[in-house]
Amino acid sequence: MDPRSSEYYELIGSKLYTSVVADVMDDLGRWHQVMRYEIRPLYEGAQVVGRAATMLACEVYELPERPFELELELLDSLVPGEVVVCTTQGSTIAAMWGELLSTHTRALGGRGAIIDGLTRDAWGIEAMRFPVFASGTSPADSKGRLDVTALRVPIRVGGVVVSDGDLVVGDVDGCLAVPRAIEADVVERALAKVSGENVVRDVLAAGASIRQVFKEHGIL
Repeated sequence: MDPRSSEYYELIGSKLYTSVVADVMDDLGRWHQVMRYEIRPLYEGAQVVGRAATMLACEVYELPERPFELELELLDSLVPGEVVVCTTQGSTIAAMWGELLSTHTRALGGRGAIIDGLTRDAWGIEAMRFPVFASGTSPADSKGRLDVTALRVPIRVGGVVVSDGDLVVGDVDGCLAVPRAIEADVVERALAKVSGENVVRDVLAAGASIRQVFKEHGIL
């Protein structure tokens, strides 16, 4: 299956979840791929799977000569399957995302946004059911407060280094990034682990000893 196809992302979204993907990466020695818990879904039921399109933002203290210039460049360059992933490097002075950016991203085939920072227009984003994950909300506009300084470079998001093109997954438990070098292995192992968990769930529901189940299956 083409790892950049909608079928691939939908398979991951329908069969996998962040906790099982995180477990598999732990087993592979990748212990630091889960973003901090503050980056949460904006509305109940939000789920995102896609390729990171990264942008780095920082605080500014006067209106840039060409505000939004790099941000708009990234948004116009999006291809189907991408997820905008942004960090404001800890700044919470303004919202970096909103409803109109969500509308544009969806129109180009983008699958969501993960913002290590704030968003706004929560009412509109929820109404359109566009999956946005952020650390909070604010009505303040980023214009004259935050500006994008680099595009499609590795950035640190919720404590995780995310490179442009990495697989990102988010659901009710939070968000994580899967490095491209291990992605195929992670997805294959996660699908197998989910199958095993389904078996274990049935055995536990029947009242079996959890210690014995773990001894036999090695899954919890």
